[in-house]
Amino acid sequence: MGNITVAVLGVPGYSGGIGKKGTSTDITLYDLKKGDTTVTFIEPTRYPERLAPLFYACSLASTALIVVDALDAQFGEQLVMLQCCGIQNGYFILRNYISKERIEPLIKGTILEKFEFLPDDPNQLREKLFICAAKQSPPESQTGTVPVDHAFNVKGVGVVVLGIVVSGTLRKHANLNVLPGSKTTQVRSIQKHDDEFDVASLGDRVGFALKNISVEDLDRGVVLTNDPAVKTSSRLEVSALLIKYWQAPIKAGMVMHIGHWAQFLTAKVETVLDTGDFRKPRLTFLLDKPLAFCSGDSAVLMYLEGTKLRVAGTVLLE
Repeated sequence: MGNITVAVLGVPGYSGGIGKKGTSTDITLYDLKKGDTTVTFIEPTRYPERLAPLFYACSLASTALIVVDALDAQFGEQLVMLQCCGIQNGYFILRNYISKERIEPLIKGTILEKFEFLPDDPNQLREKLFICAAKQSPPESQTGTVPVDHAFNVKGVGVVVLGIVVSGTLRKHANLNVLPGSKTTQVRSIQKHDDEFDVASLGDRVGFALKNISVEDLDRGVVLTNDPAVKTSSRLEVSALLIKYWQAPIKAGMVMHIGHWAQFLTAKVETVLDTGDFRKPRLTFLLDKPLAFCSGDSAVLMYLEGTKLRVAGTVLLE
């Protein structure tokens, strides 16, 4: 069984013509299933008025589908977010007589220049995504990590969380740390696309029924893990890489946001160390709550007060 998660950008509700609609909040999820092969689509429902849904959709996905019917500021911001989230696999579907030749200069020199251009044909798209998903065969591991994107109580079941396995393997009855904080929980059962399983692996879209925890402890962004490499900190010293469109140096006192997995946290700039290139500063941030991460992870740096561009770049977490 293979699963891929696809961020669908550009035209709200486009996924409804491809898959079955599921959970819908500020992001909307759709499912597609063929035998044991599954595809999860995520759309940023509350974007562009809010940047966070765009981040969640791109951060949780391994593949992108960009439906282009206008070359505007939103399209540019979506391209920058995909680049900062490191999405290397994807597709463009062009509409409104927009040509491939108008897109290519905008993605030249980025990881998006390898994206494939497809016709606006849902059947062809489904088959292509099924082929990609079927090729997924992640290695098993003794530990794993799932960031929570939705949590709720289910009558007769108890607390249920939804998320995507971002690393390793998790098994039924696994004891997991609930980060940030010191609480723990146990996986009572695992569902993937409405079927019961004993194991969930990298890339799987999962529903976990949990024991010994309340839904109030499971806000979006909470990380469930038994991987000792995952740590938390509310103060970060990082190396930043600002995108080429970012025009001004980061300054102490600025209030920015850092996004990692399903976490979207307010981050105040405490110090800025000039390295000789204002787009590559060393920064110290104080966060509104601890961030869960592994050393060497990349996170997205955002500035919500930006008028035309709200995605500033990336930071390397240490």
